[in-house]
Amino acid sequence: MFSSFFSTAPPVDPNAPNFHPVSSAYKPEELFGELEPKDTEWACPGGFAVETQTFYHFLEDGTSIMCQVIHSSVGVWYPTIQFTCKIFNPNTKERTWKSVNVSNFVTPPPGLDKRSSKADEFSITYKPKPGSDTPESYMLTANLGDDLQITLDIARAASIPGFKVGAGPNGGFSYFGPDPKSAEGYVVHRFWPRTQATGMIVHKGQAISVKGPGMFVHAIQGMRPNLVAARWNFALFHSEEHGGVSAVQMDFTTTEAYGRKGNGSGFVIASVGGLVLGGKLAAVTAETKWPDEDYAPSGGIISRVFHSKKAHDVDTGYEAPTEVTFRWAAPSILPDAPGAVDATAIVDLGTPDAYSGLVEKVDVLAEIPYVIKTMVNYVAGTKPYIYQWQNPSTLHVNLPAGIIPGVSDALEVVGTMYNEATFIS
Repeated sequence: MFSSFFSTAPPVDPNAPNFHPVSSAYKPEELFGELEPKDTEWACPGGFAVETQTFYHFLEDGTSIMCQVIHSSVGVWYPTIQFTCKIFNPNTKERTWKSVNVSNFVTPPPGLDKRSSKADEFSITYKPKPGSDTPESYMLTANLGDDLQITLDIARAASIPGFKVGAGPNGGFSYFGPDPKSAEGYVVHRFWPRTQATGMIVHKGQAISVKGPGMFVHAIQGMRPNLVAARWNFALFHSEEHGGVSAVQMDFTTTEAYGRKGNGSGFVIASVGGLVLGGKLAAVTAETKWPDEDYAPSGGIISRVFHSKKAHDVDTGYEAPTEVTFRWAAPSILPDAPGAVDATAIVDLGTPDAYSGLVEKVDVLAEIPYVIKTMVNYVAGTKPYIYQWQNPSTLHVNLPAGIIPGVSDALEVVGTMYNEATFIS
């Protein structure tokens, strides 16, 4: 309190930039930042922060499984740690959802580093195998009640390194506030863009074999979630064709308060992504859309999500997408395959009263613990929702020679697209 009375710091220009997106911080040739060991360690930040480790996977019959650990800090209160799991079978439409507040969370567990964690209800153990075809993996086990137990071995291939946007300790970070070195908040994502899972799910006494591709992401929102973003989009495409093809994209739109001219200049879109082609990480994308500028013409770096068709959803009150278009473009990061990589996926979602592939409309305030609702402190009348879809999809790719044997131009890849659209305010 006294420091605010007697501060000798110079006043901040109210029109100074107070959002510094990672998508604008690096040159095209600098977008690929290979993950370092510290990047995927649990930070367990204090203050107001949400840190997550999330594993997504598709089984051979099309079933998807998501496992997530959520570490939520609320000021000086003791953090809340949840383990959540969602299983969706698109053939039967059966959806299984578990959310457990865990006990005795520890990182690192004895004898391990902070890439591993455990609690009474789960353990996630990082296992390095340097020099092998799969140099890193996680062993995940969870007992989420009498009706659901999970055991997964999740491995990353040597040809698909984990990435963040930009190398070094600041890689991956978007900063909020006038001074990035003393930021009011931040957002960071670190990806394993394609993984392979094997294991077993025991659901209601029935054993289900797990084998299939997926993705791992470690993320932190170092600020109250309702101050970080008004909107989020997420896309995850996987195909087993051509030696393994994956595409991931994450974007968020800032609130009105954070932009490049201070409060009132917000609704900036920051997007990051990556493309795996032929079982190799081929490109990393990042792009910023400022509200007072149009997107740059095609060419160069593109990382974009468009709700290309929308309709009013009476359930939520939002103009929700009925078609989403995803676009990635960047130089190849493979030294033996120089050239431009470009990919597009258009997903038809149907209509709000008859969505195609809808997994769930998640009423966020109905799902999160009371302690987090207190932190979020939404204004009256705001109803945050997460739409989740899973549909067959085609990724249209243009790529240089050398990435996929025998392919040096256009390619259509058939696979599965899981995507989310989140409306917060």
